[in-house]
Order: sequence, then C-alpha cells, then structure tokens
Amino acid sequence: MYRLAGFVAGAYLVVFGVLGLIATASDGFLGEPADRVLGQGVNLLGSIVSLVAGGLVLLGTAVGRNVDVQVDKLVGWGLLVVGSYALATIRTDANFFGYSISTVVVTYLVGLLLITISLYSKVAAPEKAGAPRQVREGRPA
Repeated sequence: MYRLAGFVAGAYLVVFGVLGLIATASDGFLGEPADRVLGQGVNLLGSIVSLVAGGLVLLGTAVGRNVDVQVDKLVGWGLLVVGSYALATIRTDANFFGYSISTVVVTYLVGLLLITISLYSKVAAPEKAGAPRQVREGRPA
C-alpha cells in the first residue's frame, strides 16, 4: 500500500512537471510565475525540479528492494527544503522556482507524504522477517 502511495506521489510530480514544461516552454528559465499549472504557480525551473523529483521517486518505486525507502526519504526532505526556500523568498526576486503559496503547500504535503511512506515501507529480508529488531540488526536479543 505504501509503495502505491509513493508511486502516486511520484506520478503527480511527473505530471505537474510535464504540464509545467508545456506551459512554460516559451518563458525564461527563471521567469515570473505567470503560468498556473494544476492551480499552482510555476516557471521552467520549478517544472524541471518537479519532473526530476517525480522521476526519482518513480524509479525508486520501480526498483523496490528498500531502494524506494531511501529515495522517498531523500526526495521528501529535499522537497521540504525547496518548499521552505520558496516560502522564504515568495515575494522577492530570489524566488527562482516561481512558486506561489499553493505550490509551497503542495510541495510540503508531497514531501511529508514521501517521508511518511519511507518510514513504513521498509521490508526485512525473508530470513529475518519474524525476528525481533535486535536480531535483525545483529545485536543479541
């Protein structure tokens, strides 16, 4: 179930990135967020960031084997950093991503969702599946 949620979050980021690329293809790389995609302000750089983040999540989900746990964790924290930067610079010239407040909120939500997914989707090796945590980690029980 958690991998499915990770896939949906990654697919949303990819769709948002692709639609943003289409909408902002003629704009400058760091232009003002005049274009809105899925109700969110975005420019070309913000679209590329979303597309890359979503692609990484989808790739990690496809590989599985706990790779998705690490990818979801790193991308989730990365989205929180990007969202915090965008929130701090939202009405300044330093708003390189062209994010609006709605984009910041969605970025926070997707980042927190990915972090939560990374906390619950890790699986143990089959030979250690029923063992207590100490045994799985190689410590005496």
